[in-house]
Amino acid sequence: MSEDIQQKIVIIGGGTGLSVLLRGLKKYPVDITAIVTVADDGGSSGRLRNALDIPAPGDIRNVLAALSDVEPLVEEMFQHRFSNSKDLDGHSLGNLILAAMTSITGSFPYAIQEMSKVLNVRGKVLPATSHNVILNALMEDGSIVVGESSIPEAGKRIKEVFLTPRDATPLPETIHAIEQADLIVIGPGSLYTSILPNLVVPPIREAVRQAKARKIYVCNIMTQAGETSNYTASDHVKALYHHMNNDPFIDTILVNKKNIPANVQERYDEEKAKPVYFDFEKLQSLGLDVIAGDILQLDEGAIRHNTLEVAKILYSILDSSFKVK
Repeated sequence: MSEDIQQKIVIIGGGTGLSVLLRGLKKYPVDITAIVTVADDGGSSGRLRNALDIPAPGDIRNVLAALSDVEPLVEEMFQHRFSNSKDLDGHSLGNLILAAMTSITGSFPYAIQEMSKVLNVRGKVLPATSHNVILNALMEDGSIVVGESSIPEAGKRIKEVFLTPRDATPLPETIHAIEQADLIVIGPGSLYTSILPNLVVPPIREAVRQAKARKIYVCNIMTQAGETSNYTASDHVKALYHHMNNDPFIDTILVNKKNIPANVQERYDEEKAKPVYFDFEKLQSLGLDVIAGDILQLDEGAIRHNTLEVAKILYSILDSSFKVK
């Protein structure tokens, strides 16, 4: 790949998984656009969106920090979460700054843009929508659970998720980035509460389906209680397809092949989380190219994707020598 031409990667998601991935990818000469969910309604984000009627800033804040190129102390300050304060307890400074800039400028996307300059962000960070949206889940028993933070706690199997208002729209820049992308990466992150809140925005769904870019899904390493209990890798893919009008839009899936230490697994047993079963034959029957990588990393006992290894694999996919379907 020519050093003079930066290939365009669009990454869609939210939560810790997206931030972890971006920290590795920003080390490569690629043009990054992160499309980030704003459906969070818990903690600091939830309090600010309810008080100020703005999109949830928390996932945006984490992505800005992940892509920033500033002194560590500046990033630490941006991510600082207050405690032992009646009024500020639980708020992160970055959330408060984004809320303040939105109030000053009247535009949440513009606030993100300005903070990107302050933090010297490598790439573009775009909210899935600038509307103050609510994530809802239709459960298999027909009940509807309202609110992103309430969905995993419902203890029911999810059939599908949707936003209200249903006609939430993205920024024109978001659709343009998807159309121009050389590679579209879905995940990693909570399937129903971090990834799908982006894809169920109708114009984003259609743009991703029609995009000419190769599309890769970075599968979660562990299941998540209340969202994907007992899901295999193919179950994750089928859920994505269901929300995309049953369009088999994914070309490639990246799964973990590294074993999880027994003592770490015991910790996750308490959270009712298990390793995602990599059902190779079913994935192939779905027409997917399957990449099994050593992509697991332990961070103080917590399971994370290995940011450097995943970034290396994604970058290799952009290489002209890599076989494209």
